[in-house]
Amino acid sequence: MSIYISYILLGLSLSAPVGPINAAQVDKGIRYGFLNAWFVGIGAMVADGIFMLLIYVGIGHIVDSPFMKTFLWLFGFFVLSYTGVESIVKSNSIQNDIAGSRNEAKSKSFRTGFFMAISNPLNILFWLGIYGSILAQSSSHLGTYHLLIYSTGIFIGITIWDLIMASVASGARRLVSPQVLRIVSILSGVVLIAFGLYFGKQAMIMLLS
Repeated sequence: MSIYISYILLGLSLSAPVGPINAAQVDKGIRYGFLNAWFVGIGAMVADGIFMLLIYVGIGHIVDSPFMKTFLWLFGFFVLSYTGVESIVKSNSIQNDIAGSRNEAKSKSFRTGFFMAISNPLNILFWLGIYGSILAQSSSHLGTYHLLIYSTGIFIGITIWDLIMASVASGARRLVSPQVLRIVSILSGVVLIAFGLYFGKQAMIMLLS
């Protein structure tokens, strides 16, 4: 049980660092509430699951190829920049969003999280390093069943963090003034654009190298 808990804590620690997913969750949460913020996290978690599956079956090197990484850098640049600009542009309408006159489909929030995570080469390298090392360390003395069980521990940790982020963001929309929420939405957009520009820079470096 203690080993399983350590994998849950690993999932929590993997999700906690500030990144585009957390920024998107904050933005969706203060605009549309708990479920939209949580669905961003679920979308990202599905993408994480795909990476883990690819690594598990031994084809993670395909998405780590120069061509795929360049494509994903460019795709990530578009997704993050678009979402960031959208967050800033719509910041003026945040009071209407909170009042409930506008809403966003949960499927759109899910797609936002999924495409952010699936198009992030850093995410790919991250899972190659983390999950790849777990497989290398555990496969010698653990069977497939135990590897799958421990992998669910990672997902439980990620889910707990997503619930925390969704709760904090949706709670803020009830406790903080619309002016402050507008500033938070703008800052979230700036963070997303900054990540997008970083992705674009990396794509150019790979294209010119």
